[in-house]
Amino acid sequence: MEWLSLLFVMGFVVIHLFSKNMNFLKAVPRSRFLSIAGGISVAYVFLHLLPELGEFQEEVHEEFGGPGESFLSNHIYLAAMAGLVIFYGLEQMVKSSKRRTAEGKSSSGVFWIHIGSFAMYNGVIGYLMMREEYEGVVGMALFFIALGVHFITNDKGLREAHKGEYDRYGRWLLAAAIVAGWFIGWMTEVHELIIAFLMALIAGGVILNVLKEELPEERESSLGAFIIGLAVYSVLLLFI
Repeated sequence: MEWLSLLFVMGFVVIHLFSKNMNFLKAVPRSRFLSIAGGISVAYVFLHLLPELGEFQEEVHEEFGGPGESFLSNHIYLAAMAGLVIFYGLEQMVKSSKRRTAEGKSSSGVFWIHIGSFAMYNGVIGYLMMREEYEGVVGMALFFIALGVHFITNDKGLREAHKGEYDRYGRWLLAAAIVAGWFIGWMTEVHELIIAFLMALIAGGVILNVLKEELPEERESSLGAFIIGLAVYSVLLLFI
């Protein structure tokens, strides 16, 4: 399973490095594939990530619970909400920076902050690719599919936000972050509570990024394709 997880990590790397060559993503109106990807990501969040956060919540309760009940003992979902707010704040920061420049792209400082946040995001996913407890090869493959299509969508959004800088620097950093996360997972095991809160932050980020790509009217998203992606992936998660 370790080497299979490495193979999937290399798949993530390929996605980041070569998603710019997927010409169908540039189609107008919006490619149905991106709407299908959005549906898959939403199904992954609600049927896998959020239930897993419930399990993490129990671990946090055991760690912080007791007489008086620590504030954190029942609030793992605050971390998920914080993740959504953080990534929303980053998106607003990028838009504000782009409005202030004649070229219509963000400043260098904003670019590195934005890409750095996604590098952390990718690093945790790389770690989980190695350390997550999957239900066999199929479970690992479903994880790869959900995050793979999500990365394709993210890459498109980041490329639109940062123009050439993303292709020159960003995609390489994100690819390296996934590999680094996998190697950390291979060499050591981070405390489960740290992973719990990082997973919660990522859950909020995934929700925000999916909604950001699907909801704006100018995206011309396909509701039918979105529902197909959501329904098919939900069936896979529930019955395989």
